[in-house]
Amino acid sequence: MIELLARRLIRDHDHVNDPAVRRAYGVLCGCAGIALNLLLFAGKCLAGLISGSIAITADAFNNLSDAGASVVTLLGFKLAAQRPDRDHPFGHGRMEYVSGLVVSMVILLMGVELAKTSVEKILEPQPVEFSPLVAVILAVSIAVKLYMSHYNRAIGRKIGSAAMAATAADSLSDSLATTAVLLSTLAGHFWNVNIDGWCGAAVACFILWAGVKAAKETIDPLLGQPPSPEFVSQIQEIVLRHREITGIHDLMVHDYGPGRLFVSLHAEVPASGDILALHDVVDSAERELASELFRVEQYTDLALSYLRLGSDATDYVIRSCSLMKILRQAARRYAGLFIRSRVSLDLRETDLTVLTDEKWLQLVVEQVLSNAVKYAPGGRVTVYTRGQNLVIADDGVGISREDLPRVFDKSFTGGNGRLEGRSTGIGLYLCREICRRLGHTITIDSEPGRGTRVTIGLARPYLEVE
Repeated sequence: MIELLARRLIRDHDHVNDPAVRRAYGVLCGCAGIALNLLLFAGKCLAGLISGSIAITADAFNNLSDAGASVVTLLGFKLAAQRPDRDHPFGHGRMEYVSGLVVSMVILLMGVELAKTSVEKILEPQPVEFSPLVAVILAVSIAVKLYMSHYNRAIGRKIGSAAMAATAADSLSDSLATTAVLLSTLAGHFWNVNIDGWCGAAVACFILWAGVKAAKETIDPLLGQPPSPEFVSQIQEIVLRHREITGIHDLMVHDYGPGRLFVSLHAEVPASGDILALHDVVDSAERELASELFRVEQYTDLALSYLRLGSDATDYVIRSCSLMKILRQAARRYAGLFIRSRVSLDLRETDLTVLTDEKWLQLVVEQVLSNAVKYAPGGRVTVYTRGQNLVIADDGVGISREDLPRVFDKSFTGGNGRLEGRSTGIGLYLCREICRRLGHTITIDSEPGRGTRVTIGLARPYLEVE
């Protein structure tokens, strides 16, 4: 159900690296958790009144507290998505970890209270009334909680959220607690054996273990934890490509929330080298490291976009959009790449409004800008409009006449792509397919050694309906 709702309600639901998509998943799962827990609270209150069972009534109020935990998770995602400010220059991403820690504390509190109640029931056993309606309500509650644990764990893994992992553990703990209540109720009715306290004690131990595990998963990134060996090896490989750098030490990776990593390290260089020249080398290594990590994100986004484009679930939201807003968003995202590649951007003002899908058109613009920067290092990129056309021009290496007719072909990398060594061959193919589906056109003019000009026709003479 959650996956179906995600496809219906979350644009670009597979683009999990996008903060807006992460926030949308958090809001969706948080709202679902609140609604389901309130329904369970109402059902168990009814079962508690019918049976007169204190355990069932206590379990009902535990579901009410879980609804509160879902509110905490929801607020955590909202707060984590806030932009950096003067007091928090690295953003608010760690609020997601904090919300996960709060949920884990709720789990531990539930475990302690259940253990206390279970010991009391072991010392002073009390009979539990049974009715088929109570059994059905408890069984449905177990199934719902198992489902909540499943979707929270699946979405948590998908977007890399410790808060949702903690919520999944909480839901699993609740299902086990309710199972203990149901088993003790059935045992007391059919075999006249009161094991209510012992079942509760066993479940309490599991819940406490789950709470400690969930707390550790959120405390570790808050306190700081070492990066993975694979990530360290990747950084070493990139930095040590520069032969003037003989080694690195004091590598530190600061985690300011999911998708917000800051890396610092000390580069080892020969003591006899020219200090100014070595400074330039280290600066170059820093720019290359940032570019490589950004390129990994680009390739991931490109692959996901390729998969989404061929999916029947791909959604297009066609509406009037400010072209300048789209261009500014794309330029802002690629600002670091322009700076590191020493490419100047001339983004000319326009008041053109276009009928399009903002997200998909921005993807096209970003891909064209990425190519312009890649093949025009140290050069200039100019973005302007001409009538209903958007033009993105660079003064880079250009494209050969032999390659030009095939640049939009799937998997075609061309001479420039083979020389650059990192071309995927799907970027411009995606641009053409997206433009075709949006009713736009895209053409390329280029001359080797003089640059490339990409023209995107936004007049929309038609809109393809599939």
